[in-house]
Amino acid sequence: MTSTTRLTVAQALVRFLSAQYTERDGVRQRLIGATWGIFGHGNVAGIGQALVEYGDEMPYHQGRNEQAMVHAAVGYARQSNRLSTHAVTTSIGPGATNLVTGAALATINHLPVLLLPGDVFATRPADPVLQQLEVPCAGDVSVNDCLRPVSKYFDRITRPEALIPSALNAMRVLTDPVETGAVTLALPQDVQAEAYDWPDGLFAERTWVVRRPGADPTELAEAVRAIRSARRPLVIAGGGVHHSRAEEALAEFAEATRIPVASTQAGKGSLRFDHPQDVGGVGHTGTATADELARTADLVIGVGTRYTDFTTASGTLFSQPDVRFLNLNIAPFDGHKLAGMPLIADARSGLMELTAALDMHAYRVADSYVIEYTEDKDRWEHRVDACYEADEPDVRPTQPQVLGALDALVDETDVIINAAGSLPGDLHKLWRARSRDQYHLEYGYSCMGYEIPAAIGVKMAAPDRPVWALVGDGTYLMMPTEIVTAVQEGVAIKVVLVQNHGYASIGGLSEETGAERFGTAYRHRADDGTFTGPPLPVDLAANAASLGMRVLRAKTVSDLREALAEARAADTPTCVYVETQTADTVSGAPPAQAWWDVPVAETATRASAVKARELYERHVSTRRRHL
Repeated sequence: MTSTTRLTVAQALVRFLSAQYTERDGVRQRLIGATWGIFGHGNVAGIGQALVEYGDEMPYHQGRNEQAMVHAAVGYARQSNRLSTHAVTTSIGPGATNLVTGAALATINHLPVLLLPGDVFATRPADPVLQQLEVPCAGDVSVNDCLRPVSKYFDRITRPEALIPSALNAMRVLTDPVETGAVTLALPQDVQAEAYDWPDGLFAERTWVVRRPGADPTELAEAVRAIRSARRPLVIAGGGVHHSRAEEALAEFAEATRIPVASTQAGKGSLRFDHPQDVGGVGHTGTATADELARTADLVIGVGTRYTDFTTASGTLFSQPDVRFLNLNIAPFDGHKLAGMPLIADARSGLMELTAALDMHAYRVADSYVIEYTEDKDRWEHRVDACYEADEPDVRPTQPQVLGALDALVDETDVIINAAGSLPGDLHKLWRARSRDQYHLEYGYSCMGYEIPAAIGVKMAAPDRPVWALVGDGTYLMMPTEIVTAVQEGVAIKVVLVQNHGYASIGGLSEETGAERFGTAYRHRADDGTFTGPPLPVDLAANAASLGMRVLRAKTVSDLREALAEARAADTPTCVYVETQTADTVSGAPPAQAWWDVPVAETATRASAVKARELYERHVSTRRRHL
């Protein structure tokens, strides 16, 4: 007879989660490292009580905003190479719907997170209950159904015994390198508290092996033939390189073949910035070196990339008439993009197989090609130096000079986190990544407000490393609340808060597209009704201090250098606040080296929009479909 233990659904779930592990390359670690939670009437007596009951088995972290809790869990998961993550529990109603943005971010970036929102009563003793959405034509719909399209797996547990297959499926998806993303188990509040006799086997330790599939021999042979026939090949390294821990394999491939390596936002750092084959970021926010190589490449070798529009310059970048694509990707969906030759495999396994096969043929690109991209890279590095240089240390810095001051301070142990605004473009072009995980840009969803909570998650996963959240004033105002969590938990993150009085990135884009920076400045209304008056008297440094963070104000480049050094040495949460010099421009960094498609009004009376449309049509005419 099977032995059982009588527990509530919530208690059983917490015990089950505490016994789940992942293993890759012989390294085993816990899958669900902790649970974040904000409690209300949808989870306080269920999951909340279970976390009290089994607090020695499941660590708990208190959040201030449900979306931010997901960001923290995602930051932890990314720093943990997707082998460990956190769970997030919320009440029903707005607590649950606040998860949607974080879930979308996780799924788009292929990062695992487990969401446990409370749900309305399964037994419907009163209808409606507080915060219940009534749908006259469907009695089985709740607000949690908003999470369906942004979850890789979704289930509503309306009976205790249904938890068993659902929980196992949830773990399967979380640990699947192809399918992973947000996983949602919606938990009706009455079911959470209901008891059931659970088979003890459910609570036994279970290890989920994260596989490394190799390439199909036929696909591998075709890939080798394609590379051997290429004269100007270019590797584009995406986030899959990092997820697979394929950085060393990529370096060996690049050194053996001398093929240059460009990187997406997610893939930057796949090679160190000073590696001979690294040519920097590619696409709309890329370097001139990488983008020119992309324009003339006859073979583009995508490794773990989704080929977003920023990477392809909205279909205008890869302009060589006979260009072909070879896509090494663990996901068949991405492997077939741009009508490419698929090489469906784990990034590390596939690169190692390619290197071995090409070594048999002694394949290397021509010396002239190496000299060309090496000299171009050197010229770009001089442009970076010029952006970073501050001839007048007693004046306010530009945004690139802020990055330059930080670049001069950090080493390979530091982690730099950003997601939105004008900083991603500057960072992708200018930042000199010193280690595989130093550059942490969330650009799949480019979600304002990600940086501070994600920094907390990263610091929890890497407590001995300096972790920096780089935020503009617009991003800061979206979600500063988790500063309180960092203070409460003693998580010594460093926040660099850049004040430029508005949405600088969108302001620049608005000007380029004929919208004349409308609605992008943080200023008082002028007499003509526009937001062109004096800057708002908002003191964000004082706000951060009021939330418990130590704040260092930097007025000049010299101040900034001292403040950053002091923050890096601090063992408490510390903010460096700096107002940049270029309040009415994007940043002063080199302009975009490739186009990005933002449609412009086809008809307009204002001259700025008419001119922008003419330029837009010229760019659109260069777009091509790779078939």
